[in-house]
Amino acid sequence: MTTEPRTGASATAALRPTGRGAERVAGTVAALEAGRREGLHLGAQLYVSLAGRPVAELATGVTRPGGPPLTPDHLMLWLSATKPVAALAVAQLWENGLLALDDPVARHLPEFAAGGKERVTIRHLLTHTAGIRMLQTGWPDEPWEALIARVAARKLEPRWVPGEKAGYHQASSWFVLGELVRRLDGRRFEDYVREEIFLPLGQPDAWIGMPPERWRAYRDDGRLAPVFDTAEDAAAEGPRDQGWDAELRVTRPSPGGNGWGPMRSLGRFYEALLDGGGGLVAPQTVEAMVARHRAGLFDHTFQHVMDWGLGFIIDSKQYGADTVPYAYGHLCSRRTYGHSGFRSMVGLADPEHGLAVALAFNGTPAADAHEARVRRVLDALYRDLGLAAPEDAAGDDDGIEANEPGGGEEDPR
Repeated sequence: MTTEPRTGASATAALRPTGRGAERVAGTVAALEAGRREGLHLGAQLYVSLAGRPVAELATGVTRPGGPPLTPDHLMLWLSATKPVAALAVAQLWENGLLALDDPVARHLPEFAAGGKERVTIRHLLTHTAGIRMLQTGWPDEPWEALIARVAARKLEPRWVPGEKAGYHQASSWFVLGELVRRLDGRRFEDYVREEIFLPLGQPDAWIGMPPERWRAYRDDGRLAPVFDTAEDAAAEGPRDQGWDAELRVTRPSPGGNGWGPMRSLGRFYEALLDGGGGLVAPQTVEAMVARHRAGLFDHTFQHVMDWGLGFIIDSKQYGADTVPYAYGHLCSRRTYGHSGFRSMVGLADPEHGLAVALAFNGTPAADAHEARVRRVLDALYRDLGLAAPEDAAGDDDGIEANEPGGGEEDPR
């Protein structure tokens, strides 16, 4: 089955991938190109490693309509794939004895007790069971202190028992976690993750909030990759720039949503976790973070049952391989963990195979089209690497050319 490119979509001839490893993951590259031809994205960036050894670090397509090729050195927006980095920062504080996971948040942020939230714990924030969902936090227009005050004043949602009801929190709880880091360590959240996570990983181009002068330098060098709305209603006249690389959206940190960096930076993060923490945290801490702390609960935001660790989404295909949001394809092991970002991103680690993957698209199609795109690419990757079971290795004859909705639930962001 083939799909004709939509009007205004990038339907140019295939471009040779930039970077290295394309020959090892040829089926994956073909899947990326199929999505580009269908107008789901203009380009994509991919990093893959096995047992800590890079297999592929490449990019396909272009940065913008008529623009230059996308390369592995472009900084991509991680969106909610940022959340595990913030979670690891909290885990470092836990290791250092500065907090306990079952501490009430108000023990460290007394103002958070307002509105009936005195029983909400740090574990509830990390498992999206706190009951403080809110879309209008004021970011990026308001200063950090105003954001924290707004979330702290939020009332507990009606008929919500923390820890017993689940619903994905896009941003609110993650600002609270960022403030916990600031108050308990003393450094601003953006400085803490830079100094304690990204630089120790050897990733100087990874950020969650960057200085304005760095934003200007990256912008002037053309290294910030914009993201385009490629949903059918938006793409009728051509992909529309989302504007997510504007100064305030890059320089002001959103702990759950505005990481920036090449995919190798996110891939190295998952490599460190697969390597027992890579010196960032102890192996036991990694095991605790990626265990199923929330299992079998219906998520009232995603409208689907999903399992969660502490800031990580654990493989949940047992609840519907073609319907579960933010999935890792059909072929990953049950122990796979990671996180996705709004219709454009996924980072994961599969411990059974020692596999780390970071994948970013620069187009945000409709939710079902994105979920189908991710499953198609990740399934192709497992087959390319010989990680699929024999009965799955042949794949779907229509897999590379099809763009059939996979039933994924609407992403709340």
